[in-house]
Amino acid sequence: MEVGMQMIFASHGFDGVSDAQVYDEEIKLALLAEELGFGSLWPVEHHFYDYSFCPDNLQMLSYLAGRTEQIDLATGAIIVPWNDPLRVVEKVSMLDHLAGGRVRLGMGRGLSRREYSHFRGIEMDEARGRFDEASLMIQDALETGFIEGDGEFYPQPRTEIRPRPTRSFKDRTYAIAGSRDSVAACARLGAHLVMFAENRWEKRLPHIEEWRQAHRDQHGSEAPAPMTSDFTFCHPDPDHAREMAERHMSVYLMSILEHYELFSDHFSEIKGYRGYGKQAEFLQTIGVDGYVKGFLAANAWGTPDQIIETFRHRWDTIGEFELATAFRYGGMPPDEAEASMRLFGQEVLPEIQSW
Repeated sequence: MEVGMQMIFASHGFDGVSDAQVYDEEIKLALLAEELGFGSLWPVEHHFYDYSFCPDNLQMLSYLAGRTEQIDLATGAIIVPWNDPLRVVEKVSMLDHLAGGRVRLGMGRGLSRREYSHFRGIEMDEARGRFDEASLMIQDALETGFIEGDGEFYPQPRTEIRPRPTRSFKDRTYAIAGSRDSVAACARLGAHLVMFAENRWEKRLPHIEEWRQAHRDQHGSEAPAPMTSDFTFCHPDPDHAREMAERHMSVYLMSILEHYELFSDHFSEIKGYRGYGKQAEFLQTIGVDGYVKGFLAANAWGTPDQIIETFRHRWDTIGEFELATAFRYGGMPPDEAEASMRLFGQEVLPEIQSW
């Protein structure tokens, strides 16, 4: 089982923290991840708000490439509509050369109306079309060394990529999928499906199975393992673990509700996001308390044995999966986050990596 670490870059819930301190704390945990034996690092792409701010995760990974030796470097994810596909391919190819083939490419289309509002000329209701067009261009260019396109959004004359990509990304491509049309797009790419641990995995299984079947139909082979993105707290005392998980995951969830306006009706009015409109209606039905309860049930936290049991149940529910988990979120004190990560690395990581 492949296990990585998410890098969130949030200041929401952290009293008096500067942006520089946010970066120092995230980088410290990233370097610790390699020391502990994690397999990959997954910095996000987000802009402008204390929810999360890493405007260029490829630049962050270029820095980490020089600070690490073995750990894989993964985009979690590049928000494709906000980036020119030609520049994405150039930067990914160059980073893969610099890092000796350690790069994984994760892509998404973005869910925040607030973030989209700052990108002039890029409308949120174009996100589905932009992602579908550009992601296939990026994937093809990384395989062939040439990028070209004649679509609606990215007309691109045939252009050679230098430095030329020399290693295939077919098994190193991931796509975030929180809706049915994103599941279909992930299957077209032949990519690993990425899902956030937002609700009980029994409820997520139908979308996973839909993706697996679409992958078989389009590629004639079994789909790769999906990746689940978690928030974790690990501690030898189960009561302390519960207290910390409930407190800081709740704070993080409040930032999600604010940043994505999840209780708003606006998704039903945006082309390509109407599925999220139905999710918003459901959230309005269960309320904040129900949302928090579902989130806590979906993520892995507790003592090392409890966390291993949670992952085993998930494995039994959805089958083999990869993992990217975050330790710093929701105002988690730095010493608590580091201690949690160290205990996870010492007692949980060797067990689940053996699966």
